[in-house]
Amino acid sequence: MAQSRVPGVVRSSVSLQVTQDFGSSGNVSEDKFGTLEDELPEGRVLESSSIDITNTVIQRLNAGIIHSKVLNGFISREAWVKNDENGYIFRIKLRMAAAPPSYCFVAFPPCSKDGLVVFGKNSARPRDEVQEVVYFAAAEHEPGSKVECTYIEIEQAPKTHAVVLSRPSWLWGAEMGANEHGVCVANEAVVTREPASESEALLGMDLVRLGLERGATAKEALDVIVALLEEHGQGGNYYEDGSSCHTFQSAFLIVDRNEAWILETSGKYWAAEKITEGVKCICNQLSLTTKIDAEHPELRNYVKSQGWWNGDSDFNFSEVFSLADDHLACCSGKESLEKQGGDVSAQAMIDVLRDKDSGVCVDSESFLTTASIVSVLPQDPSFPCIHYFTGTPDPSRSIFKPFIFVDDVKLVPKVQSPSFGNDDPAKKIPRFQEKPDRRHELYKAHEWARSLLENDQDKGQKLMRIMLDLEKQGLEAMEDILSRTEILDPAEVVDLFYDCVDTELKFFK
Repeated sequence: MAQSRVPGVVRSSVSLQVTQDFGSSGNVSEDKFGTLEDELPEGRVLESSSIDITNTVIQRLNAGIIHSKVLNGFISREAWVKNDENGYIFRIKLRMAAAPPSYCFVAFPPCSKDGLVVFGKNSARPRDEVQEVVYFAAAEHEPGSKVECTYIEIEQAPKTHAVVLSRPSWLWGAEMGANEHGVCVANEAVVTREPASESEALLGMDLVRLGLERGATAKEALDVIVALLEEHGQGGNYYEDGSSCHTFQSAFLIVDRNEAWILETSGKYWAAEKITEGVKCICNQLSLTTKIDAEHPELRNYVKSQGWWNGDSDFNFSEVFSLADDHLACCSGKESLEKQGGDVSAQAMIDVLRDKDSGVCVDSESFLTTASIVSVLPQDPSFPCIHYFTGTPDPSRSIFKPFIFVDDVKLVPKVQSPSFGNDDPAKKIPRFQEKPDRRHELYKAHEWARSLLENDQDKGQKLMRIMLDLEKQGLEAMEDILSRTEILDPAEVVDLFYDCVDTELKFFK
């Protein structure tokens, strides 16, 4: 057995088992193929040495993907494989980790209404994972102090901004969040032709939080993320799973009142596109093509050295770094927002995030939209930014509750998971040897409501109508705040998110 570089996880070495080989000029029968599986019986192998399952094994074997599908959190791929040494061609099946199908959106004027920038994300994660909503106040830190991220410790910044985050409750970083300066960041796990590292480093989700804590604008947050990526790298298990290591590269949507940046990475290499108008969407596939406004200084030299780009054709980031056709357009929700014709609002973004028919709201055997966020960022800085969080799974059955940054904002323990301190299995080596109950009070109440919807349709629908009316009242109250001419009194909203969560719980009870 080959030892993984992730403490406590044993990773099998596997061989490519070939049931029959064919001359390169012959036809390949549909029913004869090799497989990549753990603990294969002995037999002929394509290579003399065993090979580890990685995201680039198909490329290493000179294969062309002809079919792929997602099942139980893995991509099942079929491919033709040609061995250059003897000219044989084989049809193989390969299983590799699938990136969770999350979706992020931003809409700028003139597509959005009233001079607002509207941001949204659905976070698709393993079905049983709990997300919590947490607030951290701005802070100053002593010179030389450290911060413990999910897996590694790094130098702390002299000052960190106030942030509100929606995060899987076992880790330090976040799937999405905002800071007191109106910066929003969301992360996407992506698969590229470069295998993601199993070595514990910064997770993409750690970089979300670090960008928010250290960047007062979208561009500052981008600069923070790429600098930390260069210094510390990215890697480690994306899931709370002690039996397997799921590793991915990272993409980010970084937004403020004036602009957005799409940042896509592979290892320490990256490229970014600046957005100032229209609607943009990113998902679990690379999307950057030839419009690149910033990039790693050695990006093009690196890909040329790997033989992925000849330097003569236009440099297309997605084509260079994607597996096969994984860079194709993936986001039907973008069309729904574009059809709003200048009227994209918080409600319009919420409607898109709730759309299961388009696939934006994920509810599959492997993944579920475990939390959602919508943020409204007025381009006029005299108005406050408003951030709506669900704190519970499935936005079609959850309500969005508003949060506004003010001093001394009231914390909301009812959307925070229990803390296990140093006894947390996520912090102990080997990691993830057990899964504690991380459900917070709102999550448990939401489970009851979901059960009611499934088992008593009349009562469930009545409850959902009440909850949606509560959400509508919140949206209308926030619209009123954004339409006022007088400055917002912080005392008016210091308990805003707390009160909304408390009211939601009372309706459930």
